[in-house]
Amino acid sequence: MLGWVVGGVGTFAVSLIFACLFLHLRCRKIGRPFGPRARPWAVLIVTGTALLSTALGLIILAASEQPPAAYVAILVPGGLWIAGVTPRDRPGWLTRPLGRLYDGMGEDMQAWCDVRRQAAAERPQWISDAVQYYASQVEGRLRDRQAQADLRRWRESIVHKIGIVRLINLDTTETRLRDSLQQHASTRHIRKYSADDLPRLAERLETEALNELNLYLACVYRLGHRRLLVFPFRPSVHRPPREDVPRGPREEMK
Repeated sequence: MLGWVVGGVGTFAVSLIFACLFLHLRCRKIGRPFGPRARPWAVLIVTGTALLSTALGLIILAASEQPPAAYVAILVPGGLWIAGVTPRDRPGWLTRPLGRLYDGMGEDMQAWCDVRRQAAAERPQWISDAVQYYASQVEGRLRDRQAQADLRRWRESIVHKIGIVRLINLDTTETRLRDSLQQHASTRHIRKYSADDLPRLAERLETEALNELNLYLACVYRLGHRRLLVFPFRPSVHRPPREDVPRGPREEMK
């Protein structure tokens, strides 16, 4: 009896470790399976997998009376988390927890992106500065060429659009504005942008730049770079200087 207990506990512990490992491998380039919103479903899935492995191990042990045979059940987590398994191939009891897990990972990712996007949204120039800062932290460390190309494209588009917003705010000439719009593929189709209503054009370019920053951040998050500081991380540096307050006679004498 004691051997059964020890074998069951050992199988459960090892299966739990393997389930966590395979879950991380499965969710690689998707999100954090143990993030704040996804964690309950991740715990449910790995615990259920470990319990299933333990039950299978005990059944094998009872049938064969050979303790080593029970550890065949350790392979169960690997079978459940094969990366190529599609939703149709999953058992029905597994479909819902996995769907909720993916939803939770998506919510965690969006919350992470929202904090950084909202911090940069306070001023147009911060949007451009933010993507440049994140690029300096991430792009040189990537091996995925497609991801590199996507991030570079979004970064260049953001910097270009914010540059045009700055021109508009500086009351640039119509000729210079049109030339600037033609310099990048993201604004080359002039029909999409009305130069007759410059405030509306600036607002639209800023909105598009923010949306692209969100895409940039989501890609960075899925690639595993989730410890980036929020930019601007020192807002006081960007605040305009306070106006001097008139001092009284006593203060002037000090």
